[in-house]
Amino acid sequence: MEEPQAWVPGDPRSRPSRDQVVAGLKGVDEGGVELVQLLTPEGERVHHEHFDRYTADVTLDDLKSLYRDLVLVRRADREGNSLQRHGELGIWVPLLGQEAAQVGSGRALRPSDMCFPSYREHGVAWTRGVDPTELLGIFRGTDHGSWDFAARRFHPYTIVIGNQCLNAAGYAMGQRFESKVGDRETGEATICYFGDGATSQGDVHEGFVWAAAYDAPLVFFCQNNQWAISVPLERQTRVPLYQRARGYGFPGVRVDGNDVLACLAVTRWALDECRTGNGPVLIEAFTYRMDSHTTSDDATRYRLADEVELWKLKDPIERVRVHLARRHGVEQEFFEAVDAEANELGERLRAFCRAMPQPGPERMFSEVYADASPQVDAQRAEYLAYHASFAGEEEQA
Repeated sequence: MEEPQAWVPGDPRSRPSRDQVVAGLKGVDEGGVELVQLLTPEGERVHHEHFDRYTADVTLDDLKSLYRDLVLVRRADREGNSLQRHGELGIWVPLLGQEAAQVGSGRALRPSDMCFPSYREHGVAWTRGVDPTELLGIFRGTDHGSWDFAARRFHPYTIVIGNQCLNAAGYAMGQRFESKVGDRETGEATICYFGDGATSQGDVHEGFVWAAAYDAPLVFFCQNNQWAISVPLERQTRVPLYQRARGYGFPGVRVDGNDVLACLAVTRWALDECRTGNGPVLIEAFTYRMDSHTTSDDATRYRLADEVELWKLKDPIERVRVHLARRHGVEQEFFEAVDAEANELGERLRAFCRAMPQPGPERMFSEVYADASPQVDAQRAEYLAYHASFAGEEEQA
């Protein structure tokens, strides 16, 4: 496929054809020449002139820990999917195939960094110390999240597509205003997660504008899983998503989203850029959504099985397993122990979900504001009194 020539205003011949646009977006399936990759699908370690330094401190124990993260996160995700199919959850949003993008970027964060997820970041939640049991209430319809949002530095899940980019931009602007940036070692940064479909939402672009205008220390982490529900990427944009950053005046980079080492390295670099005061960065993690958009979706109705089979060859867990076994001689006992731990996690999630208590009516008023609010206190008192008025009727029933 020929590359499109430089665009010349007024010359229709310089406008790329649709075939050229699609080829440039998907790069067949390899992500294109600018894709940052450190670990190939075959488990081979490849070198990168710029990003090798950001994984120079990764030891064999660190690699084994990353593998454990990937396996346990996938097991928690599969259990959530199964619980929904058995009627224990109202819905589940699977992350299957996106484990490396989430674990790699999540492990790049420091405890002082702030994270704004969408509704699919179960792997990032894991790296922030949020137990998978704390996510179940969201999808059972009983809670918005039971973890301490401030202590974990992990915002509640955002269901409105792209809205978290505005929240993240505002928070990062606050870090700038409070002089929490400027030093690579002590500076703070914020990261915001969203998908390729969210880049078609105005909130995302408003977040780009505000972050750029105020040099906010914000990493925009886009997980391009190729599908916005049933809309393929080539129906959403005419340029690769990472290149959109140019229009806002900050750098963008495309990383192999199925390569946990590359995601770790690129996110470390981006966070360092933010901490030192160089403003926002856009990361496009080129990955694939191996399951449906949610459990209410059926991906077999709009995408080919051959496409899914092709991406199975790029599995983020398998490449780390092969690398550990071939390059480092890790014994089978290690992998079996991780699998056993994953099964225990699945059993624990299942037992917790089935025994999950119904929250009290006062729960909806908790953690609305950081400080006490007279208005919320009055609403709570009024509602609890109203709720208590039905106590006699419930006993009679």
